[in-house]
Amino acid sequence: MAVLNEGIARRANAEDRCTGRFWEGRFKSQALLDEQALAACMAYVDLNPIRASLADTPETSDHTSVQMRITCAKASKQPGDLLPFVGNPSADMPEGLPFKLSDYLELVDWTGRAIREDKRGFIAESLPPILIRLNISGKQWQQLTQQFEKQFRCFAGQRSSFEKVRDYFQLSRTPPNLLAT
Repeated sequence: MAVLNEGIARRANAEDRCTGRFWEGRFKSQALLDEQALAACMAYVDLNPIRASLADTPETSDHTSVQMRITCAKASKQPGDLLPFVGNPSADMPEGLPFKLSDYLELVDWTGRAIREDKRGFIAESLPPILIRLNISGKQWQQLTQQFEKQFRCFAGQRSSFEKVRDYFQLSRTPPNLLAT
């Protein structure tokens, strides 16, 4: 990494007409060797706006991957620029992060509630858990995440969302496997 950083530093210093260490000790290169290190690094980065008191919750922390994931999940989409969460590791696992989005959100929420004397911000204990703040019940989350393709054949979402689609397409029947509101 030192060799890689040196070339970048020399070019940046030449462009800015300055001298000295380009990174000035602020940024470090670290190899993430396992899933625990990956999760810890992701949570650390996603919680930076909260620790700096720039946001109160992960869903309101602008310019973070956790906010992008939450926004996309609420719209039943996968963020195109980010690797998907693919669940528990297995031999034939598709490319992606080896844990569940719900587990990661709970990890970030739990970690963000830790009050540290050396940081000004944290997620207030008085706030409800993240899935409650996102208006997703435990039952809904289970339905969303377990056997998704079998659970939802043509439509996936809350009953109120389906009613709008049903009216628009003039459908006469309501599927029995919609999420409860």
